[in-house]
Amino acid sequence: MTLEELHQAVTQRLESAGVSYGHGTTCARDEAAWLVLWKLDLPLDTNLDEAGALSVSQEQIASVDALIEQRIATRKPAAYLTHEAWLQGVSFYVDERAIVPRSFIGELIADATIDPWLSDETLNVLDLCTGNGSLAVLASMAWPDIKVTAADISQDALAVARINVDRHDLQERITLVHSDGLAHCPGPYDLVLCNPPYVNAASMEALPAEYRAEPELALAGGEDGMDFIRQLLADLPGRLSVQGVVVLEIGNEQTHFEAAFPGLEVFWLDTSIGDDQVLLLTADALRRWSQLSS
Repeated sequence: MTLEELHQAVTQRLESAGVSYGHGTTCARDEAAWLVLWKLDLPLDTNLDEAGALSVSQEQIASVDALIEQRIATRKPAAYLTHEAWLQGVSFYVDERAIVPRSFIGELIADATIDPWLSDETLNVLDLCTGNGSLAVLASMAWPDIKVTAADISQDALAVARINVDRHDLQERITLVHSDGLAHCPGPYDLVLCNPPYVNAASMEALPAEYRAEPELALAGGEDGMDFIRQLLADLPGRLSVQGVVVLEIGNEQTHFEAAFPGLEVFWLDTSIGDDQVLLLTADALRRWSQLSS
């Protein structure tokens, strides 16, 4: 069997099994390529059109078959099986203690969308709900003068974040903090990045098994998805510097967000799938809204 034949066979198995994607890939063909190349210890950027004629041994086929059977039987995201996820071309360790990194905030950091809102005085950054620490790492790479506080309520997630901070040698610039929301994050912060639990109750019930394999604490946002965000916006005014900005991911919950926070002036940022996934909020706008709604 050739590498391409093996890839095609795995693609067909994944399609027939009806597994779900969204944790680094969006279709069976891409997920099959990832798992096959990883299991055969080949570079993940291998061009299968060029390398497809390579011969694969029976032993290699058996090892791939076992991995694919595990993927199908457990419905765990592929990243939990490989213990690696990629965000904006950067490799991160991940396991079941933290959700698989996929935040659109990562692309906004990488493509400099956020930069016009920052200044030379942007020095103290908070990555709230840091999970495996990927956004904290990307922010540190993008803005070499900043210091990052990476906070999470989950000690398990922080243990995973520690692996990634150490892996990228950023111990001097990223401080990990155990905190329920902003409880142990006094600030003031010039920039807050937050990919919080925001999935509403009905959507949680409909999630595929792959998403249910992730920590529910990092996903579920209550009946309308806004429980964590309500407390966050109530606490934030006293944690932001005068020029502070907040970049908040809310996924598909724009309708619920706007219903929960009427009159709050926000800027919707363009991402690869639209301009309704991530918003930016200034300290001035948040304080005005807080005073009007109090």
